Amino acid sequence: MSRKLLKLAQSKYACLRIHGPDEKGILAANSHLLDKFGCSILKTEQYTDPQLNHFYQRSLFYYTSPTSTEPTTNYTNIHHGFHLNHKMEIEYELSQMKNRFGLQMVKVDWRDVTKKMAIFVSKYDHCLWEILLRHKAKELDCEISAVVSNHPDLRSVVQGFGIPFHVFPVEEENKRIQEEREIALLKDECCKVDLIVLARYMQVLSDRFLDSFEPDQIINIHHSFLPAFKGAHPYQKAYERGVKLVGATAHYVTQDLDEGPIIDQDVIRVTHRDSAKDLVRKGRSIERNVLLNAIEAHLAHRIITHENKCIVFHD
Repeated sequence: MSRKLLKLAQSKYACLRIHGPDEKGILAANSHLLDKFGCSILKTEQYTDPQLNHFYQRSLFYYTSPTSTEPTTNYTNIHHGFHLNHKMEIEYELSQMKNRFGLQMVKVDWRDVTKKMAIFVSKYDHCLWEILLRHKAKELDCEISAVVSNHPDLRSVVQGFGIPFHVFPVEEENKRIQEEREIALLKDECCKVDLIVLARYMQVLSDRFLDSFEPDQIINIHHSFLPAFKGAHPYQKAYERGVKLVGATAHYVTQDLDEGPIIDQDVIRVTHRDSAKDLVRKGRSIERNVLLNAIEAHLAHRIITHENKCIVFHD
């Protein structure tokens, strides 16, 4: 095996995301920095918003594991195959670069710890099934720590996949205390989730719940009729109105109901020949796909959120 191939085989890859006011030299500066530490850039994408003059970048880069010829007596200085002090030095120099260019975000995700995800669901199971099956097929780079529901109906489905299922019945009078219990579960050491997915969870999360997590830590899915056809039976209302498109939207959850930064959307055409049940069936199919696209993009660190907008880079 050539030295280049050997180095690649002994490497892991990390993700660098940057955004801030566009300035000459940002790309060159971070590329030079990574090269200085022996990192090999696999892929770089960048975009500049011409109206805001705002720069966005995502880079995947390999960082090399120690070879058998390197000293290994100081095991405390090794972290998942890469010298911990190298990571600290890279992050320090990136913070210096951030200050120098006045950037708003410079973040490295080393991808050396498996992300933990929790799923919130009520009674509709189509999105839940899709996530569980894709996870079982090892198509999602995460661990599902828990499924939380306000109904017991899907217990057997979830437990069939060997995943803990927690029921917190929610009524108006107990909503606060139940959310406190949910927060405690999600922040417990055995769970400690990085991502919460609302897979057709039919409860509105309180501001207090949302404030307990990062702004880009909760993803929701809903039909794309909004702001039209709010409330119950949206597909029936859409059928009665004679819509020609049905779709779905996945977005990060904010305190503005269903108005968070959009991660992914899709639509499909329908006609007068489609019944209300046809609209539901087609809508659920799109909801499954759109939600999975959003989860995959989040786990792969392909999203940069700026103000109320998501920049989503290609896979």
